[in-house]
Amino acid sequence: MVELSSYPLLLVFLVSSIVILAASEIGRRLGVRAGGRGGDNVATLESAILALLALMIGFTFAMALSRFEGRRDAVLNEANAIGTTALRARLLPAPHNTQALKLLREYVQVRLDVTQRVPSPAELNDAIARSNAIQEALWQQAQAAAAKDAGMVPTGLFIQTLNEMIDNQEKRITAARNRVPNIVLIALYGIATVASAFTGYASGLEARRLRLPVYLTGILVSTVILLIQDLDRPNTGFITVSQQPMVDTAASIAAYADQ
Repeated sequence: MVELSSYPLLLVFLVSSIVILAASEIGRRLGVRAGGRGGDNVATLESAILALLALMIGFTFAMALSRFEGRRDAVLNEANAIGTTALRARLLPAPHNTQALKLLREYVQVRLDVTQRVPSPAELNDAIARSNAIQEALWQQAQAAAAKDAGMVPTGLFIQTLNEMIDNQEKRITAARNRVPNIVLIALYGIATVASAFTGYASGLEARRLRLPVYLTGILVSTVILLIQDLDRPNTGFITVSQQPMVDTAASIAAYADQ
């Protein structure tokens, strides 16, 4: 099966537009050959397939939008958790406070670097491994601070937010991997192609129907499906998840470290 996410968006748009328009033209020529027979039945089928296409577009768009919002919220939640951890790290006794801030500064940079481009699976795994290593180093700092005085309130607060930060990393990774199923997108393209063919066939049955509205409809359908796929790709395309919360957190931690 063709994995649509592995191809550039513009290539998918061009190929899908050509296929949908070709289906429309083929349908039109078949309609012309039919010579106007069965017009009422074709109109009924055309309305039904267009309604199904509208339903599928709405359903798929809702799926892509909810996943996009989930990724956006995951970035904000992780940035807030890291920022709170950095604030509480400043309350730790020396030298654990400076070490924790240094590690958090590196941690944020790792999280930002992986979003600056489309990482390969190996690069993504390396970034996750590095993040996990930094989390372990932070946990060791918390253990060392707790060993000096297990009853210290700042240490307990730091451990609490550190645990939330670790949890938010996994939530963000899960949100990034939560994509619209490939089979749904292929089904959407299939229904759009069939709907375009029926529309072209109905156009061929009626001599007064113009080609231009049919072609414009096909282009619009391809554009809407392109938008759905764009929403489903967090780091590429025209619509991307803003990393500004993480950038702001990195700037705040850098200011703490310089004080």
